[in-house]
Amino acid sequence: MAEDGALGDQRRVAEVVQALGRALGSLQEPGRDARLRALRAIRAEVQERPLSAPVLQEVFAKQLLRPLVRCLVGDPAERCRELAVQLTYHGLSHSVRPAEGLPCLLPALAQRLCQPQGQSQEPCEELRLALIQLLGLVLELCGAALAPYLPEVIHILQATLLDPYPEVKRESCRCAAASARAMPEHFHMHSEFLIKPLMQTVSHQHFRVRVAVIQATGTVIQFGNGKSVDDVLSHLAQRLFDEIPQVRQAVTSVVGEWLLHLRDRYSYFHKLIPLLLSSFTDEMPENKQLAVSYWKRIGLQWEKENEEDLKDKLDFYSAPSHYPEGLVRPELGCRELVTRNLSKILPGLCHDVTDWVEGTRIKASQLLFILLLHAEDHITQHMELLLRTLYRVCLDEENNVVRNCVKAAELIGTFVNPKVSLKLLMSALEKTPMPSYLMILAAVIRGCPRQVLKPHLSYLANTLSQPEICQRSEEIFYMEQLLCCVQAITEVCQEDCKETSLQLMKVLVTIMAIPRAEHLNEKVEESMCSLAQVQHLSGFLDLYKQHIDQLMEWVSVSHDCWNCYSPELLQLDVIATHSGKAPGGPDWFVYLPYAGSPPRSPYGPGAVNRGHWEPRSAEPADAAGPIIGEALQDFILILKTCLQPTKDPPMRLKLFTILSQLLQKANETINSQGQFLSYFEIVIKEILAPNLQWHAGRTAAAIRTTAVSCLWALIYSEMLSPKEIFKLEDALMPQVIATLDEDSKMTRLMACRIVSVILNICGKQFDLDKLNNIYPELLKRLDDAAHDVRLAAAQALTNWFKCIRNDDEKSILKSNIEFLYRELLIHLDDPDQNIQRAVLEVLKEGSVLYPELLVKEIEAVEHKHRTPAYCNQLLQHIQSRGE
Repeated sequence: MAEDGALGDQRRVAEVVQALGRALGSLQEPGRDARLRALRAIRAEVQERPLSAPVLQEVFAKQLLRPLVRCLVGDPAERCRELAVQLTYHGLSHSVRPAEGLPCLLPALAQRLCQPQGQSQEPCEELRLALIQLLGLVLELCGAALAPYLPEVIHILQATLLDPYPEVKRESCRCAAASARAMPEHFHMHSEFLIKPLMQTVSHQHFRVRVAVIQATGTVIQFGNGKSVDDVLSHLAQRLFDEIPQVRQAVTSVVGEWLLHLRDRYSYFHKLIPLLLSSFTDEMPENKQLAVSYWKRIGLQWEKENEEDLKDKLDFYSAPSHYPEGLVRPELGCRELVTRNLSKILPGLCHDVTDWVEGTRIKASQLLFILLLHAEDHITQHMELLLRTLYRVCLDEENNVVRNCVKAAELIGTFVNPKVSLKLLMSALEKTPMPSYLMILAAVIRGCPRQVLKPHLSYLANTLSQPEICQRSEEIFYMEQLLCCVQAITEVCQEDCKETSLQLMKVLVTIMAIPRAEHLNEKVEESMCSLAQVQHLSGFLDLYKQHIDQLMEWVSVSHDCWNCYSPELLQLDVIATHSGKAPGGPDWFVYLPYAGSPPRSPYGPGAVNRGHWEPRSAEPADAAGPIIGEALQDFILILKTCLQPTKDPPMRLKLFTILSQLLQKANETINSQGQFLSYFEIVIKEILAPNLQWHAGRTAAAIRTTAVSCLWALIYSEMLSPKEIFKLEDALMPQVIATLDEDSKMTRLMACRIVSVILNICGKQFDLDKLNNIYPELLKRLDDAAHDVRLAAAQALTNWFKCIRNDDEKSILKSNIEFLYRELLIHLDDPDQNIQRAVLEVLKEGSVLYPELLVKEIEAVEHKHRTPAYCNQLLQHIQSRGE
């Protein structure tokens, strides 16, 4: 039967050959149509009719291959070349022994695709694609039989990988991978020739081409020369920044396969591990999961390969007691791989994390966190390099970079002994305090376990509270990071903070004292509340109460040397005014320095506007608290020393402002313990009196204004009894009367009110000389340019009249009273109706003394008044009183 089949095949071959004879002869015709008809006839005979594989093999190998190859190479007609390629493809795909055609076919493909000297490359893109697909078929069918022709294959792929047609590039990549798999034992000697064209194509604009190139590169190096890894690493690293997820996925797969199967992978672990771990933070979950899956397999494989070295760790090594929440601990093999290669990876990574390209910095910072998570306590040996890098990176403009590096610093706190990490951090901080140092310190503290940090808590708090650290800079960023350190200590150490509460309180007070850091006040208060809460106190007022003596001692150490730039002055302000809340009273004034450049002074180019006074009718932002009353002795001592006329004027202004805030509600602040009156004479005679003395200059005038403000606040607080007010009058009345002529409207206004209150409370005890000296100054104020001052002066004159009640005083002061009547009647014609009514009330009160004299004065000027109605009212009032 076999012989009959063979005879049948021979007969069929003879028939086909006979049928093809004429067509094969026509392939040499010069006319295009004749050659085209011949190729179609061959297709009809060979492809469209069913032929067995032996018959087709015989016909194709002996009769068709060479004519078709000649047509493929040299026919000028594109359609003829296309049919020749199709017929060749069909013949090879159905051939029993396709390798027999290699000597003829491979040189022809090389000639048509490689563009050698003197030949032209195939101009048609579709035909170039068909030719490279034909090469792919040959690689698939012939396999190792292609070994003798491998140089020609490599030469073809070098050209086609750079072909302008994207589909040709993709097919060439598939052919490169197929040749690597088909001839691995020969391919490794030629693989390097493909690396350059592959890398020239890896950044092609079509993402499918990029994917194909990456996959082909993986296979070429896998079966080729492993040394080529160095040539492609930078290109693959760039593809991790590709916008297309499929491209990044291809890189992950290639690197994962290399780490699993590359022959020389142990030599390249330190170069490949960063690429794979970078995919852990890919934005696509699929890519991230792929990287994690590969990494687990790599770690397990490495464990098996090094089982003897890891035996002790596998049997006895336990997980750390404190591990970051929300994170899964990597397998032992993965951790060991990172640990053993970290010294090679870290220097380059630290360079990349400070790169000028933002994307590179973000990727590098993400990778740094992942590496430190794997390295655990082995981080210790790299601390100097890590800290030096983190200090720089924390100043990065990109928030993501800073966030990743702070997370990395938290891992340092978790895995590195604080004895090592804090020593390095604090020594750097003490040498050159920088905000980035504080940021890293806060992160390390947050990552540190409570029990491990406890022995170092005192050292940490004492260092932070040193003036060289907490008062080093007024930069907002520096203060923010200093606050973060305190918050981290409170959060981690909880009840253990009790022993360092004073030092932490000093730091918080210092932060709140910085004028430029006002927006941090709310956060500072929250930190104080947290610090109080961990000590089981009800709030930050109790915290102040607990430390008020130590805090006052702390700020007053050098108070005799203070000036307006002394940080202790601002700290005292915080301690005195922030230790509680007290509502503001009406008609309250506070001195406000100008922010920025002051307006031009009306007193000439040599004068300077240092500030202004404004009424405060609502609750002040920094209302005073009751705790300062428990440290009154220290507070008064500071005021007594620093408010002497020889001290720095701007500092005295600031202290008077603090005192005025406290006096606003004295019974709830400095007199909360009922002890203020013990220091009353010191306040009057040694603090207020020296500062009410007249001195030339606008600064001296501003100080007098603040002193008058404090005096008015003291009287307004209703803390003083008539006896104390009389003492006050005896010591300060001449100075107060003198301030009625001050340039400042607020000073004149408060002086009028002070005089009015004193006259009302203890004026009846005045001798006639005092009364005689007071009323002319008040009368002048009725001509004041300020409406409020005129009203206050009128009220004071009303109280002046009330001080005269017996006949002897009346008779002695008759001429003065007559002069007052005459002057007041003039002011009864004031354009302002409020002033008119106020003066009317003064005259009504004064009419009790000499009504007939007042009537006489009214009749003398009544015809001159623009508002005779007030004169009539006054006459009626006198008449009704007389009845």
